[in-house]
Amino acid sequence: MRHIKKPVFFIVVVLIAVFAFLTFTGVSTYYGDTKTTIIKSVDDIRWGIDISGGVDVTFAPPEGVEATKEQMDAAQAALEMRLVNLGITDYELYVDYSNYDIIVRFPWQAGEENFDPEAAVKELGEMAELTFREGYETDDYGLPTGITAENIILKGDMVTAAVPVMWEEDGQYKYAVSLELNDEGTKAFADATARLSESRGVISIWMDETCISYPTVNSAITDGKAQIEGNFDYESAKALADKISAGALPYKLVTSNFRTISAAMGSGARNAMLIAGLIAFILICIYMIAVYKLPGFVSAIALVGQVIGTIACITGFFGNIPSFTLTIPGIAGIILAVGMGVDANVVTFERIREELRSGKTLDTSLRLGYSRAWSAIFDGNITIVFVAVILMGAFGPPDSIMAKIMSPLYLLFPATIEGTIYSFGYTLLVGVILNFVFGVFCSHLMLASLSRFKALRNPKLYGGAENEENL
Repeated sequence: MRHIKKPVFFIVVVLIAVFAFLTFTGVSTYYGDTKTTIIKSVDDIRWGIDISGGVDVTFAPPEGVEATKEQMDAAQAALEMRLVNLGITDYELYVDYSNYDIIVRFPWQAGEENFDPEAAVKELGEMAELTFREGYETDDYGLPTGITAENIILKGDMVTAAVPVMWEEDGQYKYAVSLELNDEGTKAFADATARLSESRGVISIWMDETCISYPTVNSAITDGKAQIEGNFDYESAKALADKISAGALPYKLVTSNFRTISAAMGSGARNAMLIAGLIAFILICIYMIAVYKLPGFVSAIALVGQVIGTIACITGFFGNIPSFTLTIPGIAGIILAVGMGVDANVVTFERIREELRSGKTLDTSLRLGYSRAWSAIFDGNITIVFVAVILMGAFGPPDSIMAKIMSPLYLLFPATIEGTIYSFGYTLLVGVILNFVFGVFCSHLMLASLSRFKALRNPKLYGGAENEENL
């Protein structure tokens, strides 16, 4: 542990402080009245239906229309894209094939005071507009511009079928999306592909104002049957086929049931839980410092980092992790993960005490304390990870990563969507993972760094005997 220098403690503390500041305040730029958010703040947290209320709506085909499973999947894909385009990324959506229903639930927009749920529902149910356009020219907002905006080659009603296809090549399975066009589409597509194939031009495919694919034209296609190839697996090929099919639906979804949902617990319950959690956190820190002294002080800083990291994963601080809905059970998940962090520190510090009281030096005791506590910490936390993954798979969206991982277990016991439980699993999983980062790794760095200061090498500060000589 000699290689860990004195400044490491201060570097870790400063990094945690900066991380906390950015997480709570966020970073935004303004150009006139236009606000561009670079890092989201706690004000961007989207509270769950149990706290803020939301919308519950059921969509169905028009009366008398018996949609096929493929058409229902296509409608689902269109709704998912419209929800994302409306900034609603934390929805609950599932399909009831037996009754031809698509059920959607989503909470109110974060920070939106004038959100109109009826207008949002109406926009969701409108039939998606599918277009095939020449080129792939876009403006700063990703909208079509130039030749792409001007030259529409095909519209959705010209596509009669879009399905994923598979074949074997060189011992490997490959996937693509096969398209079939009507007579009008066949002629328009033949003219466009004949012209664009000479320069290996691009035909971009748009759902509303969102580009979903932009394949290169390799040859003229004159028979009305095209194939989009690329780095597809089955899921991605089916997803693209569903989106294209959604633009060719022969019907418009109608709202068969619509209701606003009152908050089951409300902001009062949220505030009460947050205050209770803060008080408990302060008491835990005081207890850890009183019992374990310097290691307890370090653990308090690590726990702050763990909580800040969890909040950052909820707000969407990290670009590759989208913002997440926080519910009352989700807050409980944060508190439970803090408890796991405390448990990890207690196990480690007791190990350090044992090593010191057996006569080992301070450096050796710190090294052995962390190494020998690791297996117990790992075993205790990995079981919580399994529980969190199962909860997220069982109660989350069917197309989520966790649901796909756990899908073999749900053949006999089908999963269901319940956002409040999903939120609990998410915050619990994130908290436990961050416990390894802050409660083990950062805690180790900080404590080893402080032990380099001569004034802080008294074994009593680490739980050892008062007069022991441990150098």
